Amino acid sequence: MPDAGIAALLIAGGAVAHAAWNLVIKATGASGPHVVTLAVAVSVIALAPFGVPSLLQSAPSVPAWPAIAAGSAVLHVAYFLLLQRGYRLADVGVVYPLARGTGPLLSVLGAVLLLAERPGPVVLSGAALVVAGVVVIGTAGARRPANGEAGDAAGARRRTGVLYGLAVGALIAAYTLWDAAAVTTLAFEPVGYFWASLVGQLLVFAALSARRPRLLLDAARRHGSAAAAIGVLSPLAYLAILAAYGLAPVSVVAPARELSVVLVAFAGWLVFREPHPVRRALGSAVVLAGAALLAAG
Repeated sequence: MPDAGIAALLIAGGAVAHAAWNLVIKATGASGPHVVTLAVAVSVIALAPFGVPSLLQSAPSVPAWPAIAAGSAVLHVAYFLLLQRGYRLADVGVVYPLARGTGPLLSVLGAVLLLAERPGPVVLSGAALVVAGVVVIGTAGARRPANGEAGDAAGARRRTGVLYGLAVGALIAAYTLWDAAAVTTLAFEPVGYFWASLVGQLLVFAALSARRPRLLLDAARRHGSAAAAIGVLSPLAYLAILAAYGLAPVSVVAPARELSVVLVAFAGWLVFREPHPVRRALGSAVVLAGAALLAAG
């Protein structure tokens, strides 16, 4: 099978796995830093039999691998912490679509400026459609101002959401380009590289959770099964994308991975009875049209 076909399968598989672990969170209510600590611990343990040999194989050819893996860990941790803070201070319906739209857009720009990719007009058009469709889907969950909420307060909350959404999108682009460069330019084996990054992430999250061990134990008791599922599905989803970076340009893979948003949108409507099915369907059609252009490009 040509590389493009394998890349498409990896992107599709990654999108399904990404949507699955997000739906686990939605169905169980498992969220917060303590659940993330448990999930990352599961990921480190589950991937160790594959990650350690892969790291030992590729590390000698990448002398600066500890710093590179640490950089990845810092970016992923910063992304999570900033996203959670944005959700606390602003509306998910503002932060989420801006983050998921800005991330692939900046990733494409970064691929052009930093990785010397030269996507053609078809790919650029496809990326633009994906970004637009994601924003349409994301705004389907935007809340209306609460009764009695002052206009100034609502406006300030919206501006806060815009700032956090853009900042989170920038972090998505940052770790996308960092990780893509590690597995392409530096030829770091994806499994070993991401396992090392996960170890770094676990050190940070474990240190944060250690300040409130009772909450960590409570999270393990209430959401242990969900954390285990997330800990398996989340790295599988991202590893599929890391492998795809070796077969297709970042300017194609980064926006195409947002197909997971379409799956989550339809599941939110069909399973969880979330509102605005027409807007979700319209946004999904736009994303799929963009994905078709990316494949054609």
